[in-house]
Amino acid sequence: METLIPNRGNYKKLLSYQKSNVIFELTYYFCHKYLSKGDRTIDQMVQAARSGKQNIIEGCSASSTSAKTEIKLLNVAKASLLELLEDYEDYLKVRNHRQWEEESVEMEAMRKLGIQHSNAEYFMHLVETRSPETIANMAIMLIKQADYLLYRQLQRLSSDFVNNGGFSEKMSRMRRENRDKR
Repeated sequence: METLIPNRGNYKKLLSYQKSNVIFELTYYFCHKYLSKGDRTIDQMVQAARSGKQNIIEGCSASSTSAKTEIKLLNVAKASLLELLEDYEDYLKVRNHRQWEEESVEMEAMRKLGIQHSNAEYFMHLVETRSPETIANMAIMLIKQADYLLYRQLQRLSSDFVNNGGFSEKMSRMRRENRDKR
């Protein structure tokens, strides 16, 4: 029997969440290790990374009863991560560090690592031996991957809503079906 409020599963299984969690841990490490204590950028970057992760959690938690809320919050997560992307790009620019080009050997290697691994422990082990320039570029690649995953997730949610309707429509349909059975 169809239930009114489905259990949508575990947000921790979503690749978008896993990537965002990696980004959060990497950003926390990066900011506290390589930015000057008291620099407002630390709080801004850590909060943008946290917002990316937390809005995925909140959006997925609301998904059972509000597709609109889920879509809005996933879009906020996406926007927060893009804000963080700009912070990493700025970090590289103002310090005259190289940002990896899209087709560079480094970017391709990082793209593959990002596809193969989605757990923070793996990446945190890597960053311990990397320069801040490399870590910033790693973060940029991971943010781009998370952004793409969130884009795909938003496309799917939009399509599901258009094809199946939302919670209110489901409530009305189930009520009609129940009334017709009597």
